[in-house]
Amino acid sequence: MKPLDPRLLRLSRTARGFVVAAAGTGAVRTIATIAIAWAIAAAVTQVVDAVRAGAVPATFAGTLALLGGAFLLRAVAAWATDDLAARAGARVKSELRASVLRRAADRGPGWLAGRSSAGFATTLGPGLDALDAYFGRYLPQLALTAVATPLLLVAIGLGDLTSAVVIVCAMPVIPVFMVLIGLATRSLQQRQADALARLGGAFTEAVEGLATLKVFGRARRQVGRIGQVTDEYRQGTIGVLRLSFVSGFALELAASLSVALVAVSIGIRLVDGSLGLGAAMFVLVLAPEAFAPLRQVGADFHAAQDGVQASQAVLDVLDDPDVPVPAAPDTVAAAGVDVPAPALVLAGLRVHRSGTVVGPVDLTAPTGTVVALSGPSGSGKSSLIAAIRGLLPADGTVTVPGRADLPVLDRTTWVDQRPRLVRGTVAENVALSAQPDTADVRTALGAVGLGVDPGLPVGSGGSGFSGGQAQRVAVARGLYRAARLGTPLVLLDEPTSALDAESEAQVVAALRRLADAGAVVVVASHRPAVVAAADVVVAIRASGSVAVSSQRSPQEVSA
Repeated sequence: MKPLDPRLLRLSRTARGFVVAAAGTGAVRTIATIAIAWAIAAAVTQVVDAVRAGAVPATFAGTLALLGGAFLLRAVAAWATDDLAARAGARVKSELRASVLRRAADRGPGWLAGRSSAGFATTLGPGLDALDAYFGRYLPQLALTAVATPLLLVAIGLGDLTSAVVIVCAMPVIPVFMVLIGLATRSLQQRQADALARLGGAFTEAVEGLATLKVFGRARRQVGRIGQVTDEYRQGTIGVLRLSFVSGFALELAASLSVALVAVSIGIRLVDGSLGLGAAMFVLVLAPEAFAPLRQVGADFHAAQDGVQASQAVLDVLDDPDVPVPAAPDTVAAAGVDVPAPALVLAGLRVHRSGTVVGPVDLTAPTGTVVALSGPSGSGKSSLIAAIRGLLPADGTVTVPGRADLPVLDRTTWVDQRPRLVRGTVAENVALSAQPDTADVRTALGAVGLGVDPGLPVGSGGSGFSGGQAQRVAVARGLYRAARLGTPLVLLDEPTSALDAESEAQVVAALRRLADAGAVVVVASHRPAVVAAADVVVAIRASGSVAVSSQRSPQEVSA
């Protein structure tokens, strides 16, 4: 386990800057510590001389002023280090989370499907929050150790070379203890990180399936399961704390014995007169400080291990060259910027999913067309939509209607089969913005037959709304985006699965009006009413084969 993972410095500019800044403040603290030791030694020597001479030296006031200034400088440097650590920890966590989410988006849902969503969320959430100790304590202490130890050894050597030699000979004992303790704690820390991931996964999965568990009367049984995982994590935490205290005691004992050797050597030479009082006081004050950074970095290393484990998991994701980004189908746009593509064209589109192939699909849907993707659950309707969006590996060509100078995402509106509502107002959920256009929101809600106040609050996860209401809010979100941006391609995945017949008819009518306004609307659905309203039906069989049929005249639709 590396003291400092170089990947963190390579992937985070903030981390690199913080290490340099922490080294700078550590140098200031070390210089202030040396000044304090010199001022204490000088003050004691001057007091002894004053007792002999019967008068306080004129330089005594200046020595006290230097001592006070050095203490103040050391306090300011320590405060600056803590402030930098807090800021750097927050920014690095934000950078790592954003980088991982971007990488996950680039690799697509196929990569995410191979991972535990609960474990992934736990790593990015409370796992990375443990980096506070890593940046707040361990990294500053590591930088201080790298800077302070050689400076203090040089200062002690200038005061008394014999004491510096004793310290250099005794100092390797501490790293040896650190290595032995680190080997003993590695497996324990890994088990603790795994226990945290299991606890977070169990809780997240229970929350996600709470409605189903309550329907079947199994919700209470999850209490015992989560309690068992929690108890395992509690026992592991106690074990980590116990080992941390033992390791801290071992490091303190080694440092104390080393300082005692220096003190005994100084005392003997003071008695025989081979060492002056000022030099002896200077070395005695600095000797514990020489061992303190190395001793403390060992203790902080164990305290920050949760953050180290989480950061390594995140860095493994960011630095993994063996996971390829899924190849999207070739996307073709219009030949000229000013000539928009007039249709959605799928040419030989084959979608690879779970070892099977859906397709090929050959389809030309002009603007104004409603295309229904029908078939049994699990046949590949959602996968085909994901391939059109470029998120699943696929062969063939997709031509997205719209202007070629606009990115494909700006020409596409997508409505997922899960509403994914967030805490806020209905208007904010429809517009996905903190400043929605209330008039357009009302229009979108009215189109799907949802007569609710746009200012009505929505709870986390859509609490307070029924499944049908939440689904209509999601469809209204798509209508709002399509109207505001004029996207010529609208993709919807099971938009009416939770609606009754009357509400479904209103949504189907809204999609028909959207197509008549000049869009290509692609709907994945197994509902007969949606399929009956489509101009083109793409029937996907369980085997993955596809049949395209037209329900309108050949003049309107070519397939």
